[in-house]
Amino acid sequence: MKLGILVNTNQHRDDVLGITGAAVAKGHTVNIFIMDEGTRLLSDDSFTALCKTEGVKMSFCDHSASGLGTKPDGLTEEIACGSQFDNATMNHDSDKVSVL
Repeated sequence: MKLGILVNTNQHRDDVLGITGAAVAKGHTVNIFIMDEGTRLLSDDSFTALCKTEGVKMSFCDHSASGLGTKPDGLTEEIACGSQFDNATMNHDSDKVSVL
């Protein structure tokens, strides 16, 4: 199964970590798109480390991060700086989508 997770707040970091870990442990792939207040999590190393997990793909909305000033310097290249097109692609390609 392909799971999509839309992260649009910074209030559910532990939930995203847990859901992602559980999904990957069961052999599923996870695509995480981060936007709005969720881009504040881009400075949280435990959150961004998810991009190093096999089966996990991460991207964020550059417009949101730029507008909020939340795009950290030196963010790993494995987290794609994108747009709402990445969100649309995640929704299209996922079997299930969770919004946190």
